[in-house]
Amino acid sequence: MPPARPAQKSLQHRTIASAVAEELRRRIVDGEFKSGFQLRQDALATEFGVSRIPVREALMQLEAEGLVKILPHRGAIVSELSMEEVQELFELRALLEPRLLKASAKYLTATDYERLSQILQEYSLELRAKHVRRWGELNTEFHNLLYQHAGQPRSQAIVSGLLQECDRHTRLQLSLTGGMERAEVEHAELVRLCASGKISAACTLLKTHIEGVSRSLRKYFEGHTKGD
Repeated sequence: MPPARPAQKSLQHRTIASAVAEELRRRIVDGEFKSGFQLRQDALATEFGVSRIPVREALMQLEAEGLVKILPHRGAIVSELSMEEVQELFELRALLEPRLLKASAKYLTATDYERLSQILQEYSLELRAKHVRRWGELNTEFHNLLYQHAGQPRSQAIVSGLLQECDRHTRLQLSLTGGMERAEVEHAELVRLCASGKISAACTLLKTHIEGVSRSLRKYFEGHTKGD
């Protein structure tokens, strides 16, 4: 059998790039790399023990997610979190997610509700343990699970991307604005309303939930700016 070296090498680069992107994403979202921090390809390549090619691919992936900006003569820097960005992202979510929930909720199965219940239980435990990284992961899984039966793949793909982009904002909101208890209560109520067939009420609550996160983040940014 003739060896497929080029394809294997390409696949290896993509796998390494994904692993590098995942670790850099974690550091950005967790606040280890602050807004404006310069991500030097050579230093990162040395740290991870890889060539610069997968590091460059990882940075391009993070740029597509909005976590990194690649600037002429400066290279890659961690994107700033702005009130304008928060407003746009959450306005889009508030428009699209209730629409997806309305289309999906009536098709949620017993297995789906079992997983939603597990997520709520784990979410509660992780909040109290202050495991910040898991908050965003569970939040994303929770929302995507609610919308999975909508039958609107383009809208679902957009929302999945928005949830990923909002992950950093969500963690900030939960940890710094006292939003943990409210999120826990509202997520549980969303599941209860859907299970009870009260889909219209669930959609209304979902929109209120998303707008509440946005509002608390804007207040945080305003207070933080004044404090500076």
